[in-house]
Amino acid sequence: MTGYGKQSANYNGRLLTVEVRTLNSKQADLNLRIPSIFREKEFELRDLIATTLNRGKIDVFIQRDLAPGESGTQLNESLISSYYELLKKVEKQFKEPSSNNAADYLNLIMKMPEVLSPAGVELEDDEYQVLKTAVENCLQSCQDFRSQEGMKLVKVLGDSVRSILQNLKEIETMEDDRIQRIRERISTNLAEELKSQSKLDNDRFEQELIFYIEKLDITEEKVRLNAHCDFFLKTLSEDGPKGKKLSFISQEMGREINTLGSKAQHSDIQRLVVGMKDELEKIKEQVLNIL
Repeated sequence: MTGYGKQSANYNGRLLTVEVRTLNSKQADLNLRIPSIFREKEFELRDLIATTLNRGKIDVFIQRDLAPGESGTQLNESLISSYYELLKKVEKQFKEPSSNNAADYLNLIMKMPEVLSPAGVELEDDEYQVLKTAVENCLQSCQDFRSQEGMKLVKVLGDSVRSILQNLKEIETMEDDRIQRIRERISTNLAEELKSQSKLDNDRFEQELIFYIEKLDITEEKVRLNAHCDFFLKTLSEDGPKGKKLSFISQEMGREINTLGSKAQHSDIQRLVVGMKDELEKIKEQVLNIL
């Protein structure tokens, strides 16, 4: 979701500048700063920006520089005259002779409220169309920036998922050794039990053995994790927004990896599971950058 775009346009000598910056966010968080003359079009501009950029922390700045010789303020001449007459009237109440210096009055009057006000210029349709085109071009530049970042993320995420799949394959090669270690552990525990008991309940032993084997079986976890990884890679290659979908898939991957770790009871498999968790954290961090 990180992106940047900037566009400029001219209308009758005025320079219109549009700048867009986007960062990661779970929803659309739009901050729009525009000159007051475009305020009547704010909702239309907001809708255009939100629809195009979808979501993220979005900052949009629009600047309008006037043409040479064009003023953005105007003098309130009637108010200036009123202030002048008032000052002359107040001055007569003092014994000091009048200064009759208009410049002295003017310095005071220009500091009075509402003497200067924005020029009452109405927005022209043609100027707004020029601005709208600049906004659209700027948003497209931002989208292009996002696409370039997205191509890099696709490779990073794909490499992490393939690393998890590689670790999963290595775990499969250790299954025979893992089962053998579990059998030896059970045999050792059984021998210790036989020393303390004169008779063994074979039926109870078989029930406990079946329960123990089922409890430690990781076949389903391996199958589901492999399926989740394939689904993640497939979703990664699809068009359109997919950030939330990838986030959900990564959560499911995490559940299977955690279960593998809790059932493994094998030091080498535990080492591979730790590697999987490390890659999964990288995936979760980078998925936040995807729409």
